[in-house]
Amino acid sequence: MRRYPAEHSHPLKLTFSRQNGGVDEIIDQLIGLAKGVHYPEYVREMILTALKAGQEDPQQADIKLMTSALKEMRFTAKVFGPYRAVKKVTIFGSARIKSENAIYRLARELGEKLSGAGYMVITGGGPGIMQAANEGAGSEHSFGVNIRLPFENQPNHILEGSPRSITYKYFFNRKVAFIKEADAVVLFPGGFGTQDEAMEVLTLVQTGKRYPIPLVLFDEPGGTYWSHWKHYVERELAARGYIGKNDFSLFDIVQSVDDAVEIVDNFYRRYHSLRFVGDRLVIRINSPIDGEKITELKEQYSDILLNGGDIFASEALPEEADEPVISDLPRLVIDFNRREHGRLRQLIDTINAV
Repeated sequence: MRRYPAEHSHPLKLTFSRQNGGVDEIIDQLIGLAKGVHYPEYVREMILTALKAGQEDPQQADIKLMTSALKEMRFTAKVFGPYRAVKKVTIFGSARIKSENAIYRLARELGEKLSGAGYMVITGGGPGIMQAANEGAGSEHSFGVNIRLPFENQPNHILEGSPRSITYKYFFNRKVAFIKEADAVVLFPGGFGTQDEAMEVLTLVQTGKRYPIPLVLFDEPGGTYWSHWKHYVERELAARGYIGKNDFSLFDIVQSVDDAVEIVDNFYRRYHSLRFVGDRLVIRINSPIDGEKITELKEQYSDILLNGGDIFASEALPEEADEPVISDLPRLVIDFNRREHGRLRQLIDTINAV
């Protein structure tokens, strides 16, 4: 192996292009020695990012933050990786709800029915609503993404010792796990954390930074938590033009476990997933739609198409070759304007109802 000086009089100006001389050679050798490294081009960039951070930032706290964040993200991918093919529902809600509370029992029933319908459940891994949902789903069908706090930070007894339990140092990594890994989100009443999580999911879906998913706001029968919240949103946000009328399509308010499960099931009745290929949106569907219905979709949703845009049926595009498991699914290719994500959710609902 070629040897290089351990020190230089001046730091090398590292770039992500292959202009780093011996550093590039050593990184390539390291990846080869490690063996079994998938996507080495991205791993190379991570190594270079670490080296650049070490050169540029003299603050130990910053380097420690970056290191811990990367470690947590890597471990998250490891834990969830074997379950990619299983749909999961993230359940948020107060950690302070007691087991004798009616809404605790509803959360437990929801976890049980979601598990029975083939879903796994993701919670914050703590007490209250989180424990109730994990109890209902059972340990084998539950994930817990806990946060290290001076209080309320121990995994509940359902998840204690589970290989699907993760404790995070940073909230932002925890949120990535909650939302990235979820195929649906259900929010029960809760405090600041629950409100933060509701707004986080809404913001990500509204702006297209997270693909559409069912967002279910759950209250007990006769409860006013989410109806009062919606009234505030209507009065203070929509009425002032801070959000659009179609943004109300991004969520549903329910007071029944069966209704919550039905919303999640219906979302995936025909719709499977979506992906952008270049400037076009590709919606993968579980069963084809005939040409006449596609023409109706194009007319009904012309307002979210680019000028002169189209909606048409297709097979898998060449750019989707990296997803061979779903290559046989029919597609709808859409010239989506990438702005009206509330209308996009309406389009998905219409696709499911056709």
